[in-house]
Amino acid sequence: MAYKSDMKNCKVNDPLPILHNYFQSGDLIMGAITSLVFMPPDPATFSKNPHHSFIREPMVQPKFYQHILALIFAVKEINENPQILPNITLGFNIFDSYDGTWTYHTTMKLFSPLKRLIPNYKCGFQNNLVAVIGALYSETSLLLGDILKTYKVPQIIYGSYPEMPDQSESFSFYQMVPNESYEYKGLCYLLLHFGWTWVGILVKEDDDNGRFVRMTFSLFPLHGICIAFLKKIRPIYISSIFDDLDWLIEMYYLSMNSKAKVVIVYERTLLHLRLLLQLPKMELVSLEPKGKVWIMASQMDVASVLYQRSWDIRDIHGSLSFSVHSNEIPGFQHFVQARDHFSSKEDGFIKDVWVHAFDCSFPSPLVNDNDGDLCTLKEKLEDIPSAFFEMSMTGHSYNIYNAVYVVAHTLHALQLKQKQERNLWRGKLNLQTQHSWQLHQFLKSISFNNSVGDEILFDQQRELIVGFDVINWVTFPNQSFHRIKVGKLNPWTSEGKKLIIHDEAIIWHNTFNQTLPTSLCTKRCLPGNLRRKQEGKQFCCFDCLPCPKGKMSSLIDMDDCSECPEDQYPNKDQDSCIPKRISFLSYEEPMGRSLVILALSFSFCTILVLSTFLKYHHTPIVKANNRNLTYILLISLLLCFLCSLQFLAAPGNIICLFRQISFGIILSVAVSCVLAKTITVVLAFMATKPGSRMRKWVGKGLTTFIVLTCSLIQAGICIVWLFTYPPFPDVDNHSETEEIIMRCNEGSATIFYCVLGYMGFLAAASFTVAFFSRKLPSSFNEAKCLTFSMLIFCSVWLSFVPSYLSTKGKYMVAVEVFSILASSAGLLGCIYFPKCYIIIFKPELNNREQLIRRNS
Repeated sequence: MAYKSDMKNCKVNDPLPILHNYFQSGDLIMGAITSLVFMPPDPATFSKNPHHSFIREPMVQPKFYQHILALIFAVKEINENPQILPNITLGFNIFDSYDGTWTYHTTMKLFSPLKRLIPNYKCGFQNNLVAVIGALYSETSLLLGDILKTYKVPQIIYGSYPEMPDQSESFSFYQMVPNESYEYKGLCYLLLHFGWTWVGILVKEDDDNGRFVRMTFSLFPLHGICIAFLKKIRPIYISSIFDDLDWLIEMYYLSMNSKAKVVIVYERTLLHLRLLLQLPKMELVSLEPKGKVWIMASQMDVASVLYQRSWDIRDIHGSLSFSVHSNEIPGFQHFVQARDHFSSKEDGFIKDVWVHAFDCSFPSPLVNDNDGDLCTLKEKLEDIPSAFFEMSMTGHSYNIYNAVYVVAHTLHALQLKQKQERNLWRGKLNLQTQHSWQLHQFLKSISFNNSVGDEILFDQQRELIVGFDVINWVTFPNQSFHRIKVGKLNPWTSEGKKLIIHDEAIIWHNTFNQTLPTSLCTKRCLPGNLRRKQEGKQFCCFDCLPCPKGKMSSLIDMDDCSECPEDQYPNKDQDSCIPKRISFLSYEEPMGRSLVILALSFSFCTILVLSTFLKYHHTPIVKANNRNLTYILLISLLLCFLCSLQFLAAPGNIICLFRQISFGIILSVAVSCVLAKTITVVLAFMATKPGSRMRKWVGKGLTTFIVLTCSLIQAGICIVWLFTYPPFPDVDNHSETEEIIMRCNEGSATIFYCVLGYMGFLAAASFTVAFFSRKLPSSFNEAKCLTFSMLIFCSVWLSFVPSYLSTKGKYMVAVEVFSILASSAGLLGCIYFPKCYIIIFKPELNNREQLIRRNS
């Protein structure tokens, strides 16, 4: 009787009723705060009652009505499912938050009896609140939390992630979305994936208390991304909308004239962006909108209100956005299609949704019948453009759907525990002993798979472990659009797999002709160039400079050029490396063929001379000045010509080991022979004087001793060379840019020049002796010939040293071969050409009588 009396006395009217409310009774009540009704802020004038002016002219965003339907559908499924909360029915109490000034009021309504504002007064069953789902915006969630933390009622947030205050532990938040820091990092990954390093940002001033700006300015530079411009969007007041057009126009020109093809928009419903893009159609700006890639955060959505019905949304065609991962729930679309104005009399939202979605009106004193057609009540939600209502479940609706199941599974776990503790319920849950704070220990550890198989699980920070979908927006002229999933961001995977994008599935804005847009401060530095930061500008702005000579860059935007491997060299464009040609002086090239022909020609001449001398070996001119020494010299010259051919073969172990040594020994034998000849001439003349003691020195023994001694000294030097630092095959990668020079490394340059120096010493001695004996009288005196031959020999080898040191590669070998041939040819020509001339063309002079008569 006392309880009935209380019910009779529970008739206190609400002094400030909330028109947009939806209540469904149940054993347990879930509260929900939505953001369906919107009103652009208007500065307070304190000249009229604020709540009446607000309620009279609501601006409804019909699209967000799906959030309410998702909650209703989830509750309906749970109540019809005997496996969850058997014998327990769930109800809900849904209010709209309107704006910050109304949030506390709507929250207290959750703790009051139905249609009365009496917090904490138990008047009926409807105020058995177990959890609250909300809200869409972070500041609303924080205002809700101020009250809910007092009651320790769990708050399941389905929208924007609120920035936690210092006393966050006292708040009963459970996030159906991951921490937004993951999304900010994902935004960096997305920009880097497409190579966009020059981006603009439009951010609403009051959307997140500056958290987005702080995060972007700290994260973007670390990833090499520059902010081309950052423009804060100011609130637009109805009373001063024309004054606000100036900064809107300024923002329009800034964004359209910027080289940044990518603009990040951090705004709730894209109201300002769409108003910005509408300016040309309103003829307020002369510049047509340019193709941009608009990137939106996960809490953003395209939601139109009534006055935006004629606005075109094709300017955001090809945009990208993040969305909390969602799936299509079986049966949800059918449930939405069956929804009409007669679905429930308790639904305080559907009337305004109908009016704003279908641009019609109901016969009512509160609505002017002349403003539009009357609602026929036969309208279907599936006929509305996507900007006003979507049939497919959105990310926020999916969060609400899962949030309802989180609460249901938590209550079910609590029920099972109470049964295990033998606190058995009698038919229905004992509502008088059930407290919402008891849910917290179960909420933290709740884990289940929803109806489509997605795992629902919170981490230690009470955030749902879930990834993000990357959405590509494809728009149509009638304000409809499709959300195409083109990738996924999973913050919990390994570093290289956090973001997966299917580039081929993306549809870009029409102005890009389906090619990947570029958004850079300056053009990319192509391969073959390096980039240098432009003075006085952001670090993303560069000048492109050609690579230095001898270096290359094969990638775009290289900070420095690199050298090619030793066996390669940069191509003409300096963007790749080309294998170097193997180069050595060979028989196959013109210079090598010329030297071969020259060497063989001189060898043939030497053979002819030797043959001639052998044929006329009995003649006086052949016998003169030691015939055997003549043969040795001719054979040495022949071997000199032939040993030069070793320098025209590919350098190998055997070739390198013997070509310098054989050349040094053979040429030393030749020079020794010349020295022996010059000494023999001098001794022979001195021996002709009466009483001379030089006769005993004239003979074969002296010449043999000179030749052997001088040759053995050179041979000794070469043997030391072989056993200490022998020559070996080597390659020279640096002397020529485009060639790898195969050469013989002398092993020890000192010993090599010792060989040349000793040979030069012999040549100098021969030249000196021959020079002083050139005027000795005698028909057989060949001192003049020896003098000229050694003059040529010394001249050749004196010029060899600077020429050899100043050339590179195969030309060094060519100089040495030419020096061998020239010096040997000088000896052959100067010593033997006069004798051959006499033997062949002047045989009458080649007899003893003639020579004696001429001498006398």
